[in-house]
Amino acid sequence: MTDIRKVPAACEATGDFHHAETAGGLKRTLTPRHLNMIAIGGCIGTGLFVASGSTIAQSGPGGALLAFVVIGLMVFFLMTSLGELAACMPVTGSFSTYAAKYVDPSFGFALGWNYWYSWAVTIAVDLVAAQIIMAYWFPDVPGYIWSGIFLLIIAGLNMASVRLFGEAEYWFSLIKVITIVLFIAVGILMLFGILSGGEQAGPRLWAIGDAPVVGGLGALVGVAMVVGFSFQGTEFVGIAAGETRDPGKNVPRAVRQIFWRILLFYVLTILIIGLLIPYNDPSLLRNGVSDIRVSPFTLIFERADMLGAAAVMNAVILTSVLSAGNSGMYASSRMLYSLALEGKAPAIFARLSRSGTPRWALLATATVAGLCFLTFIFSPGQIYNWLLNTSGMLGFIAWLGIAVSHYRFRRGYVHQGNDLGHLPYVSKFFPFGPIFAFVLCLCVTLGQNYQALLGDSIDWAGLTATYVGLALFLVIWLAHKLVSRSRFVRLDQMSFSTIRSRFENDRQADAPAARSRHSQARMTQVRS
Repeated sequence: MTDIRKVPAACEATGDFHHAETAGGLKRTLTPRHLNMIAIGGCIGTGLFVASGSTIAQSGPGGALLAFVVIGLMVFFLMTSLGELAACMPVTGSFSTYAAKYVDPSFGFALGWNYWYSWAVTIAVDLVAAQIIMAYWFPDVPGYIWSGIFLLIIAGLNMASVRLFGEAEYWFSLIKVITIVLFIAVGILMLFGILSGGEQAGPRLWAIGDAPVVGGLGALVGVAMVVGFSFQGTEFVGIAAGETRDPGKNVPRAVRQIFWRILLFYVLTILIIGLLIPYNDPSLLRNGVSDIRVSPFTLIFERADMLGAAAVMNAVILTSVLSAGNSGMYASSRMLYSLALEGKAPAIFARLSRSGTPRWALLATATVAGLCFLTFIFSPGQIYNWLLNTSGMLGFIAWLGIAVSHYRFRRGYVHQGNDLGHLPYVSKFFPFGPIFAFVLCLCVTLGQNYQALLGDSIDWAGLTATYVGLALFLVIWLAHKLVSRSRFVRLDQMSFSTIRSRFENDRQADAPAARSRHSQARMTQVRS
């Protein structure tokens, strides 16, 4: 049997990423259809369907819209950066591998572990949300039972095969996309008076109280973490590239579609909610999640006298939760698998089942997702908020890593005289894109709970809860640096041989097809 730990090294030497991780490793069975839907559907979950209500309540309709626009623009820049990296280096380790190659090996090590833990915690967030949703129908059943059932379902889908995961995620995501399109259509009909419930709605709601922006800059920074959580998962394109057919063509195609999907599914949705529900409506969530019936999606369907649709909306939200958890299980287990392949995690996590799935990495991820069972001790709403803030902070750290890795990659690539035309996809927004994303991520990360320092006494408990993820990342980074004595990679030390080799292989493979097309064209001219 092939030693799967040697496969990436062989591919690194030959530059053949098309066959990377197929000889005894992961299989490229995800199709463009799967990748395109994962690019947008994988990140639509409780952040948009549920937590968007508290975002509007805390910062007002204008503040929430501004936060989604700014964070959405940042995410778009990040995805163009990740698209450039993933198209030419489609490896399962994704930005952890890129950070190790083009920034610092210790930085890549910490980034990989951070991402694994981040999405393992996010699965727990989704499982807690599932408890709250199921309480809508079964209020007397303990919530942790539902978390256990859904955790088994998610783990089972990922354990079976990559193809099954991709197919399940495609249909999960399609349901979410159709729901959002219908929601936007209903909202527009309400605003124009075609459907009932919008009589008191419209721009006038933006003049109520302190609207449109409530709480100023402090509120915007405060909700940015929840808004960022709503977008987290968009970077799955980079993780899935390692198991996608022809990533050089399909990854750029998925990245190009992200801008319009962000504009449609996030910005337009928040705009409609802000025009239909006053920010000071007591039904909107101000302090987290306690009742799924106050999801802004459900509220708007109810006010349109579509009670049946409102009930169906709860089932759709449950589907979105399972979809987000399904994607999170995939992304985190693949990151842990990649860390094990590179010797950065115990080798047991690199073992694959007969179907080509990293079963031990999946079990480790499911174990951390078991944090959802803390609801046996604390309330589901309390646990949801704790885990959401932790996951949001860790997600922003991962985005920081993408921005830094792309900036360093492009600087080194050009510094060594390489041709950008050899890359399958080139971000048009360099250097502004990664710099803008880095600065904004840093501001949100560091300023998330600055209010804890402004009172008469420092809120140490609040600071710990907010910044424990950042502290953990720094500890892992510095500890690995001390042990390994790694150094930052200089521009002239970066290796791009794999990219050049892949370009030459692709050009040679395309040459016969190009000659055939040329011959056919000449024959057509002769006949005419």
